[in-house]
Amino acid sequence: MKYLVFQLYGPMASWGDIAVGESRHSHQSPTKTAIMGLIAAALGIKRDQEDLHQRLNTQYSMAVSVISRGHLLRDYHTTQVPDSVGKFQYRTRRDELVLGKDRLAKGTILSSREYRTEFQLRVALTAEPDVPYSLEQLNEALNNPKFMLYLGRKSCPLAAPTAGQVIEADGFLAAFSGYSASGVFHAKGERSSDWEARCLPVRDLPEYFWEGCPDDLDKNVDHSEIMSFTRHDKLLSRGRWQFAPQTIYRWQPTEGV
Repeated sequence: MKYLVFQLYGPMASWGDIAVGESRHSHQSPTKTAIMGLIAAALGIKRDQEDLHQRLNTQYSMAVSVISRGHLLRDYHTTQVPDSVGKFQYRTRRDELVLGKDRLAKGTILSSREYRTEFQLRVALTAEPDVPYSLEQLNEALNNPKFMLYLGRKSCPLAAPTAGQVIEADGFLAAFSGYSASGVFHAKGERSSDWEARCLPVRDLPEYFWEGCPDDLDKNVDHSEIMSFTRHDKLLSRGRWQFAPQTIYRWQPTEGV
C-alpha cells in the first residue's frame, strides 16, 4: 500500500480542543480535521467547498508520529472586533476598524489559549480508490501551497519544509520507519539531520496516534499496549465548525522502533 509521509515543524503549534468559555486548550497531537484543513489550504480549497472537505476527511486515513511535544505555553489573549449588525458582514480587518469603529468595545473577547512550543511530528496518509487527489498530488500541493500553511492557528507558521515522500509499506508504522528527510535542505543550507540535531529539543520515543482499528498501525503491536480514547474529530461541516466524536488510538514504544 502507498503512503504519503511528511513532516511538520514550527516554533509554535496549537491543536484545538473543545473550546469552553474563555479557555482554549490544545490537544497533544493534531486532529485529523486540522491536518486535512492544512491539506485543503495547500490545494486551494475554500471553506464553502463542503463536498471536497468531506471527501478529504472520509477518503483518506491518517496516522501521526509525534517526535517532540515541545513545551506548554499559555497566552492571555485579547481581541477586539465589532459585534455583528443584522446580516451585515465585515469583509476585512480595515472594515472592522473603520466601519465598525463605534461597535469595537462591544466585541472585546478575553481568552486563555494554549500552544505547544518546538513541536515536531510526522504525518502518514493513505487513500481509498477514486479519491479526488492522488497522494502524489497532495505532496505536490504541500510543496507549492495555494494558501498559507500553519499549525493550528494563523500565528503558527511552519518553520521547515514538509519534505513529503510517497512510500510503499505494510502499515503506518512501516511507512514512518521508511521515511527519511535527510536529503532536504533548509534555509541556511543545512541538511535536515544536522538541523534537527542543532535546533530541536531532546526527544523521547515517538508517540503514535491513528484512526481506524488497532491493526492499522502495525499488526505485530501488542493490543494491550494500545490506548484508545474519543475525540471530536469527525467532520460534519467545515463551514459551521461541527464535528462528531470518533475513536483515536495511541501507542508509545518502550524502546526504539
